[in-house]
Amino acid sequence: MSRTLIALISVFAPLSLVTVGSGQAIIADVQRQVVDVHHWMTHAQFVSDFAIARLAPGPGSLLATLIGYQVAGLPGALVTTLALLGPTAFLMYGVSHLWTRHRGARWLNALQAGLRPVAAGLILAAVYTLVKGLEGGWIAWLTALVSTAIVMNTKVNPLLLIAGAALLFVLLRLAGAL
Repeated sequence: MSRTLIALISVFAPLSLVTVGSGQAIIADVQRQVVDVHHWMTHAQFVSDFAIARLAPGPGSLLATLIGYQVAGLPGALVTTLALLGPTAFLMYGVSHLWTRHRGARWLNALQAGLRPVAAGLILAAVYTLVKGLEGGWIAWLTALVSTAIVMNTKVNPLLLIAGAALLFVLLRLAGAL
């Protein structure tokens, strides 16, 4: 097995075990490892891969598959996907058995209550990491802020927001504002 594939496993397998709350919780650390530590891609490439992964149907773990593919082709995509999903699958099997067996226990309720703020903090770190790398200046920041507010407060289809923002950026570019 190549050094690159081993490096991909060494990055994504441990991250698999800390996906508290959702896979979005590890985005900040994935970005740090992929961009800052291993220099496998630029921050702009990472944000583009994130956007593609979010637009594509299927699980958010597609981001890991895209990164693996860009770093080491098809073997990288396979290894990265298995490294991200495998450890969590085994852990969840054991945890679900424990959860069922000790349902309603005080220690279990306390554990769940303690993990909620951890998950929220990790997701906020992911948001910060992605927003930090936005290209397009204040217009991109404003678009992200307005889109977030709309998604959180309405039932507008996010694809309409994406199309609207794309149209806005094209019009601004044609008008010479970008």
